Amino acid sequence: MPEISRFFGITILMFFGDHDPPHFHVFYSGMEAKVSIKSREVIQGEISARALKLIKEWIDLHEKELLDNFEKIKNRKEDWKKIEPLT
Repeated sequence: MPEISRFFGITILMFFGDHDPPHFHVFYSGMEAKVSIKSREVIQGEISARALKLIKEWIDLHEKELLDNFEKIKNRKEDWKKIEPLT
């Protein structure tokens, strides 16, 4: 499971062979959630409102890279790229 990015204690992962809709997995302070890249909403699990606000800001900056990575990782390709953290 590739770690895509990490910032402010938030870890972003994508899983090889995962399914649509395009999403990523978030781990933060003992919480775990799946977040849709396109809608920017939690589609499973739970994450704090503070963390979700930061995550949405990060998605706004990196949506194309996230979508590219999702397709590559979903199809088990190894040429995915780490994405710059929110600073």
